[in-house]
Amino acid sequence: MTTYRVCCFLRRFRAASNEPSEELGDVFQAYADGGGGVMGEEALRRFLREVQGEAAGGGDDELEATAREVMAFAAEQRLLRKGGAAAAGGGLTVEGFHRWLCSDANAALDPQKRVYQDMGLPLSHYFIYTGHNSYLTGNQLSSGCSEVPIVKALHDGVRVIELDLWPNAAKDAVEVLHGRTLTSPVGLMKCLEAIREYAFVASPYPVILTLEDHLTPDLQSKVAKMIKETFGDMLYVSETENMAEFPSPDELKGKIIVSTKPPKEYLQTKNDADADEAGVWGEEITDDKVAATAMTTEEKCAAAEEAVAAAAVDEEMQEAETDKKTQHGVDNEYRRLIAIPLTRRKHDMDQDLKVDPDMVTRLSLGEKAYEKAIVTHGAHIIRFTQRNLLRIFPRSTRITSSNYNPLMGWRYGVQMVAANMQGHGRKLWLTQGMFRANGGCGYVKKPDILMNNDPDKLFDPTSKLPVKTRLKVTVYMGDGWRFDFRKTHFDKCSPPDFYARVGIAGVEADTRMEQTKVKMDTWIPAWDHEFEFPLSVPELALLRVEVHESDNHQKDDFGGQTCLPVWELRRGIRSVRLCDHRGEPLRSVKLLMRFDFT
Repeated sequence: MTTYRVCCFLRRFRAASNEPSEELGDVFQAYADGGGGVMGEEALRRFLREVQGEAAGGGDDELEATAREVMAFAAEQRLLRKGGAAAAGGGLTVEGFHRWLCSDANAALDPQKRVYQDMGLPLSHYFIYTGHNSYLTGNQLSSGCSEVPIVKALHDGVRVIELDLWPNAAKDAVEVLHGRTLTSPVGLMKCLEAIREYAFVASPYPVILTLEDHLTPDLQSKVAKMIKETFGDMLYVSETENMAEFPSPDELKGKIIVSTKPPKEYLQTKNDADADEAGVWGEEITDDKVAATAMTTEEKCAAAEEAVAAAAVDEEMQEAETDKKTQHGVDNEYRRLIAIPLTRRKHDMDQDLKVDPDMVTRLSLGEKAYEKAIVTHGAHIIRFTQRNLLRIFPRSTRITSSNYNPLMGWRYGVQMVAANMQGHGRKLWLTQGMFRANGGCGYVKKPDILMNNDPDKLFDPTSKLPVKTRLKVTVYMGDGWRFDFRKTHFDKCSPPDFYARVGIAGVEADTRMEQTKVKMDTWIPAWDHEFEFPLSVPELALLRVEVHESDNHQKDDFGGQTCLPVWELRRGIRSVRLCDHRGEPLRSVKLLMRFDFT
């Protein structure tokens, strides 16, 4: 019994039991040998083939290997009936079966974390794990700057690190900070050394270093020397000033690539600050339709004019309210280090998104300008990103380091959807979920639908699309909170009242969220709830899973979350580890879920 004290009274509840849920028990019995309460090797292979789909891709050899691993796991846990599967009464017990289902070896994504996609295509063919203001420890207005968040991001597999470079007060050295704010600076050398040390601990694929440069030519010269001396042979230097096509991630393994605007002007700007978003886990994800999707022609023209005006707040281009000072004697060594040049915007979307057949480049757009551009120039963005890189970044008014829905970028082929990694919330969870794909290497190949340049077959993420497949998701049960949280963390008077939320984030037609019933007063909720999600673009769909504790009097408590790429889900009954609100895996909390595609 579990006891909770309420004033002078004691409330007693049945002790937590990790027995399988009713439906899981039925699955085991369906494959158990002759009602003997054990599952022999032949029955296990049948379960692996019919439910888990293990033989679908790897054949009988892989099926046999998996069956042996399961039996070895059960034997190690002493959950295998003595005598072995071949002897009378021998085999896998229901406890052993359940324990293996909950193990990391049976995870929803490949536990081997293998890079399986073709990594020999140009960089423009991949979504790239991109950070924004990578040096900030907290909010955009007053937090400290440090190399520590850079190290954390690289450990997590982030492949694009952004540094804002500013002169120090004496104008004789370079500092990294969020300009025109109260953020305290960190030395550039500390950041560069951290990148050199940790760039490839999580992934061998290239790290792109984007520099927001506010430096004079003499300081640019110092930066060039620091970069070359720090990175040495790790630094990628292009053989030509203008590349006709980007190299591939395979060609750039172990390389650090500098991307910034070619040195021409020294810019000084103002920054706006306005609070945005709140809550422990952030706003709910919607399909993020832009209000102007049903515009008349006249309204579209007005929107295009507004887009030009909105471009004035593009943080990286820094051409709003600017006091420009033309430079003389631009440092050529600094220029030669820029392998991926940032195109200077002309503030005419037709020109900005024009594809040059002889040269590739990178363009950067602020969140607001991009939202307007997808209304008036959605097809242009898809064509542009088939050859060139596009980076979109959160508007500067997000002083809390919150983020925007990254699917707004991915739907149109945007490779570098920059996220504040020091923030948290549902929108960052989507980014973390996307880059769990392809072995967590930080590069995810864009689906073929985004690379088709046939004018008659160009992808339109806003159109009504036919359903390609249906994903059935069953949430059986969850466990682990009793080990990771205090007894009174969720409720001081009783065990928690958990419910699960399951849904899809993807193109507008696929975006949806559903919820189980609340299971009252239990640390091990058994929901046995099935959902079905029709998917028109499964290649861009992310499965969202959240658990909350129901509270009738206050805001529901957060109990864990995860986000998984649908196209990599392993069929069958799988273990799903949940993470905290920052995306860090919880030590013990897992769900048992089943995934089937029909």
